[in-house]
Amino acid sequence: MRLIPLFLIFFTSLYGEVLPVDITPSGKSDQKWGIKILDQKYLSYKQIGGLGFSELSDLTYDPKEKKLYMISDEGKLFTFHALFSDRIDILKAVSATPVTRENGKKFKKWKRDSEGLCVGSKGGLLISFEGEPRLGLFDTDGRRIRAYKLPKPLKDAENYRSRNKSLEALALHLRYGALMVAEWPLKKDPKKHQTIYALSGKQWHFRVEPEARSATTAIEVMDDGNLLVLERSFTAFLDPFVVTLKKVYLEGCRQNTLCKSKVLIKMDSYKGWDVDNFEGLARVGKNRYLMISDDNDNFFQRTLLIYFEVIE
Repeated sequence: MRLIPLFLIFFTSLYGEVLPVDITPSGKSDQKWGIKILDQKYLSYKQIGGLGFSELSDLTYDPKEKKLYMISDEGKLFTFHALFSDRIDILKAVSATPVTRENGKKFKKWKRDSEGLCVGSKGGLLISFEGEPRLGLFDTDGRRIRAYKLPKPLKDAENYRSRNKSLEALALHLRYGALMVAEWPLKKDPKKHQTIYALSGKQWHFRVEPEARSATTAIEVMDDGNLLVLERSFTAFLDPFVVTLKKVYLEGCRQNTLCKSKVLIKMDSYKGWDVDNFEGLARVGKNRYLMISDDNDNFFQRTLLIYFEVIE
């Protein structure tokens, strides 16, 4: 990734700001993209509402309230006022709160690894957790309203390849309800065969990208009912960092088969892409989405917000 001047990092860490950034390769590219990048921002907040702004793992947008919610993997919920046209018109931090139990008490440290976020079908926010896999409905102040029983394969942490590679991605489908994907396929499955789990127990399968250690970090439901999937491949500091956005066709996909998928874009650091650890997706309008990165609470990484349109 391109290095940010130290004075700029120091200044923005003190005051917090939304700054322009460009992750695309310089010069012309011979790659045909299935998305159009509309706007790109670097979110430099050190704190919002007294809570450290870092390690963001997912986000979701409520178009009626014009609120963009972001969740960190430390169990912190951030709320922004946001408006979108052909660019990000408004993005203003409103509040921050820890996610809590029904009684308002915080989850213990090892139980607050929140990774997935989406707006509930009747309001509130669905939040999923890895480490100890869980799914709950929370109000917009971060308090849990109810807990859900996970499908059998997702209940037991021992079924996952690692506690840190477990329940990662979450989206709400109008037809199928809550959909979830583990970061890596479960132990019982081939390493390159990923599974989408509905809360009802229904499953779909798709092939993981060929890059080493490619992991599913986010999903979002598209306008046509199919699934937008974010995958990230990172092996070592000097190796390529590859971020892939692809479409997985749920509609018409038969059980026990691999669903058809189509790569929309592959962002490869060896080909000039200034990518970071992208972990979240949100639909904000017709064919329009946001993608956000986790800075790992690392001085040399950034929280990047990319606004794009799917054009294929």
